[in-house]
Amino acid sequence: MNRISKTEVRGATTLFVNQLTNGTLDPAQPMLGPVADGGVIVANPAPGCWGPMITPEIRGGHEVTHPVAVEGAEVGDAIAIRIRSIVVTSAATSSGSDTVMAGRHNGDPFCAAVCPGCGIEWPHTRVEGIGPTSIRCTNCGADATPFIFENAYTMAFDEERQIGLTIGRAAAEGMACNASKVMAVPDNSIQHPILLFAPSDLVGVATRLRPFLGQLGTSPSKLIPDSHNAGDFGHFLVDAPHAFSISKDEIATHITDGHLDDNTVREGAIVICPVKVPAGGIYMGDIHAMQGDGEIAGHTADVAGTVTLEVSVLKGLTIDGPILFTVPEDLPHLARPLNEEELRRAQSLAKTHGVEVIEKDAPITFVGSGRTLNDATDNGLQRAADFLGISIGQVKNRATIAGAIEIARNPGVVRVTFRVPLSMLDKKGIGHLARSVYNLRDGE
Repeated sequence: MNRISKTEVRGATTLFVNQLTNGTLDPAQPMLGPVADGGVIVANPAPGCWGPMITPEIRGGHEVTHPVAVEGAEVGDAIAIRIRSIVVTSAATSSGSDTVMAGRHNGDPFCAAVCPGCGIEWPHTRVEGIGPTSIRCTNCGADATPFIFENAYTMAFDEERQIGLTIGRAAAEGMACNASKVMAVPDNSIQHPILLFAPSDLVGVATRLRPFLGQLGTSPSKLIPDSHNAGDFGHFLVDAPHAFSISKDEIATHITDGHLDDNTVREGAIVICPVKVPAGGIYMGDIHAMQGDGEIAGHTADVAGTVTLEVSVLKGLTIDGPILFTVPEDLPHLARPLNEEELRRAQSLAKTHGVEVIEKDAPITFVGSGRTLNDATDNGLQRAADFLGISIGQVKNRATIAGAIEIARNPGVVRVTFRVPLSMLDKKGIGHLARSVYNLRDGE
């Protein structure tokens, strides 16, 4: 696999990625690739969240794929990422709400772990047995995990990866003894699989799988822990006591909101991402088997899998954060394109009330992020207004009568979705993307 350098390299039609980061996104590090504009990335991401969280050597709370350069992408462009497929390869996982272990981090347990025994930062650890005390510092032998569970479960999946079921203690402990294989942890991963903890607080809960990418985006323009590449988590870095400290003003300047935990970032959707470093640097990871809006437990069922993405460069499309074209099923009720019967009724109303033109429109979603949900909503409204060249008041009205504000992640990622005239999207050069996702005719 090529690494991009000053020597020009022709982009690959298909690029296979199995290299992972140590939990950080560093624009100074060489990227993989490049992949061609219009090319395909096929990757094998490792489970996110809990595995890296109990592996203090990993410096960012996740273990995402190494960023990939996209041929022709320059700062000020955008990259459209079409998610062609997400396939879950893990047969089971464990997850739950967390408890932070005091004395085992320097201000932030996700990115600044410290061994409580010998004081080493980001200590290398080994596994001794199973359970929440099984992660041991190789230097001094101390129990070194920065996190344990508050309330948690182990979930097994059926062969078709359609249904998950939380299982009891004996079955969970059996899986813990073969954790890496059961979770299909990629060969290049250094995480301790979370199945090792074998929790069983919830037993007999059945649910559906609908996998999506918790992490998908472009590289930030400053060294940032991968889990903090968003407006809410990014605020934890402001004036922090560790090596990843940044100022408040740097958050908006450098982050790209690649860590969304947005359950609409799934197969069939398109994510348009800002380019803040040369060649973009597309990365992904943190596949979730399922998640309700808000991820209110703080974590969900993290799994390994295979992902296929198709990428295309949108020249000169300067954006501040991600724009989504979600699959039709994920649209809020009022944001869905009107069907033929609804359009007929609207045309009858127009004739009755002297309205000459009914908008030919399409849904679009703007991601907003911030320290709180209110901040995230304001951010999403502002991004929408700036991109479309309309007032915030108009955005609010459209989102109220032809859209919705939805929570992607608590405490600070939202979706601002509403229908807008296709002429606005055509002017920005993205109308064709809306037409392809929502099956709209060229004339519409």
